[in-house]
Amino acid sequence: AVAGGTVELGCGAQGDPAPRVQWHKESGDLPWGRHEVDQEHTLRLYAVTAADAGAYVCTAQSQLGSATATAHLRV
Repeated sequence: AVAGGTVELGCGAQGDPAPRVQWHKESGDLPWGRHEVDQEHTLRLYAVTAADAGAYVCTAQSQLGSATATAHLRV
């Protein structure tokens, strides 16, 4: 990603019942005031900086179990 830009990380989680989806950064917190997650579970990071680089993990959980996926961001 280019510093100052916006990054979108998708997380395609489906099921019945619908899973609960959460994003977190593997080491550290999501950038305070510069991120959002939409209804399709896409994580958007705004005005990215070098400090935002790292692994971002999407976790989907339901009564039937859980699944995770990791995206690695380089700035």
